[in-house]
Amino acid sequence: MRNLWIFVSRYNAFFLFFVFFTIGIYLTVKNNAYQRSVTLNSSNEIVGTAYERLNIFKRYLNLGMVNDSLAAENAKLKTQLLTLTTVDTAKDVKVIDTVTNQEYTYLAAKVVKNSITLRNNIMTINKGSVDGIKNGMAVIAPQRGVVGFIRDVSEHLATIQSLLHKDTKISVTLKKNNALGSLVWGDGNFDIKKAFVKEVPNHIKMYVGDTIITSGYGSFPAGILVGRIVKPNVATNDNFLSGELNLFTDFGTLQYVYVVKYKKAEEQKALESLVKPNE
Repeated sequence: MRNLWIFVSRYNAFFLFFVFFTIGIYLTVKNNAYQRSVTLNSSNEIVGTAYERLNIFKRYLNLGMVNDSLAAENAKLKTQLLTLTTVDTAKDVKVIDTVTNQEYTYLAAKVVKNSITLRNNIMTINKGSVDGIKNGMAVIAPQRGVVGFIRDVSEHLATIQSLLHKDTKISVTLKKNNALGSLVWGDGNFDIKKAFVKEVPNHIKMYVGDTIITSGYGSFPAGILVGRIVKPNVATNDNFLSGELNLFTDFGTLQYVYVVKYKKAEEQKALESLVKPNE
């Protein structure tokens, strides 16, 4: 307390100036309309700017919540789009059947861990068995491109065996003619932006720029964009052709993914299990 009094007495002239200056400003603004108007306008501008900066900061803090809600909304819209575009082609008159023909639904999930530098890369997402996630479900990117398959599932989390994994193999086709092939990653070149389409019949010619899409054989819906051919028609020793492609999926920036729920997955698995390997 003594030190405070010493400080005040030493700088008493400054404090007196500040007090009288404040009183002078107050009296000037109070008794003069023009000065009062200028002061109010200036204070409103300062306060408005401060609120604007504060709102920007609040929006920044809420970005995570906004992204989560947008991802969930996109998944809902994708599912509705499938409902609207699914057509019963078994009848002469094509009727949109929104009850029995919808085979796929999408569930948005946030990536909480992602590896891209290993030979066998695994992702972790924030959805699990309580959300209906099961082993083997396909996973796609928000914009376009394949991601991989669900591998292990806990109650609230699941891991994805990424396309960037030596054991991942996806059935694909050339968009222009539906020629079948298999999509794999690696083959001595572990570039996260490139993959290889293999087992293409050797009478099928691929060209630079050809689009590769999913075939629909397996967990992935047909027509999911995969990539574009950059090195076509590489001959192999088994009378098939191979091609290198640039992937549409950017694995280095993935924050959200869509898990694809195939309505008939269990039925198909049970039926195929009845077939003996040598038959």
